Amino acid sequence: MRLLSLRARIFTALIFLMVVASLLIAGVTIFQYREQSNTYHEQRLERKENQLKKRIAYLLNDTVLAVTPENAAAIFEPHMQQTSDVLNINFRIYSLSGVLQSSTQLMEAAPVQVLPDILLNQLQSRTSERLIDVSTTNGIRMRSSYFYAFDANGLPLAILNVPYYDDDSLSSLELNAFLLRLVQVYVIMLIIAIILAFIVSSYITQSLETISIKLNQTKLAKSNSKIELTKASKEISALVEAYNHMVDELEQSAIKLAKSQREIAWREMAKQVAHEIKNPLTPMRLSIQHFEQQVAKGTSEWKTQVHEFSQTLIQQIDTMSAIASAFSQFAAMPTGQSELLNVTETVKRALELYKDAPIALDADTAYYAQLDATQLVRIINNLMSNAIDACAEVSKPFIEVRIFGDKKWIYVSVEDNGKGVSDSLQERIFEPTFTTKTSGMGLGLSMVKSIVETFGGTIQFESIPNVKTRFQVRFPRID
Repeated sequence: MRLLSLRARIFTALIFLMVVASLLIAGVTIFQYREQSNTYHEQRLERKENQLKKRIAYLLNDTVLAVTPENAAAIFEPHMQQTSDVLNINFRIYSLSGVLQSSTQLMEAAPVQVLPDILLNQLQSRTSERLIDVSTTNGIRMRSSYFYAFDANGLPLAILNVPYYDDDSLSSLELNAFLLRLVQVYVIMLIIAIILAFIVSSYITQSLETISIKLNQTKLAKSNSKIELTKASKEISALVEAYNHMVDELEQSAIKLAKSQREIAWREMAKQVAHEIKNPLTPMRLSIQHFEQQVAKGTSEWKTQVHEFSQTLIQQIDTMSAIASAFSQFAAMPTGQSELLNVTETVKRALELYKDAPIALDADTAYYAQLDATQLVRIINNLMSNAIDACAEVSKPFIEVRIFGDKKWIYVSVEDNGKGVSDSLQERIFEPTFTTKTSGMGLGLSMVKSIVETFGGTIQFESIPNVKTRFQVRFPRID
């Protein structure tokens, strides 16, 4: 499973936090409104109870009759409707045994006639406290408050019941209006948050992308540039410093590695050169010994003997000279100065030396690259020499040179129908000192590969024995 990029994760996290914050605020708002509504209804019911208690106290003070639990309802009943209208309250009067005595009948058509024993027991155990019974009817919440009415001596006269209906219609309208405005505000804030999240995530990851590009471009075999960032965070600055330090260490390691590789290469080369030079010395020594024997015998064929002897020495000396030249060419690795070069024209001039070879050139377009003309000619000469040697035993030799390109690269390919290279040897084709010829030191293709890579190019090789062999080099194109 592919993970999201850091930018996407930062962006998603910021938007997620914004949405969660919006939902939490909306949830807290709804909860707060409900709590406020509940508190409001509780306090309003308590205020109406206190008003009713004060009204009953006035009635008790004004009456001349002795008020007892038996006649309390009859004394209060003439004043119930007036009290209900003045206080805007609906209430009922129950006897101490829980039987309904009188009711204003404003809000309920069928009041409870007899209070349950459980409710009476709870009231009797807490005579000085009120008892709230909460129920829901048709989705409307009702609070029924039960408490005692006392005479001047503090003795209970009757049980008063105040039913109260929670009317949240206005509160619900206010809540819906507030939530609508809140949603509108948060939609705007969400749009702003998306823009800010994109900017912040881009700013945070921009430095990381720069570092990532530099890391992908870091190579051991080339010079690597350091990262220069301004206004970077402390963490990014530490990462950049670590990368720059790594570049310094990598450069030192590359120098040490190159030095070590050169030493190994020169040691191997010295062994090969010593071996190649030692080979001609043996026939030269044998020739001299043979010449001495002929002289000791006193033969008269001096001219013939001297001629054969000189030809043998000259042949072996030429072999040693060729070895020295090849070694010198390999040691003089490319140091030419690159310039804007017409590759097509340079290759055509190089092929003029091979007019007698069966060559077909496919190059109609001029391509340009930053190269050294001398080094490009060395590449062509080496590839052509190999192709001609490979076709030496072919009855109908054919060599095709193609120059083509795309938007980024220029390609030069040399293909022949010679004997080719067997599959078991193809992996070693660019190794120094490796060759399939009976003569030479095998430095040519290694030199070609080194030149091509020096100018930022690559070389590819494919061969089907006795069918075709193709070498293809490519260089960065410049329009």
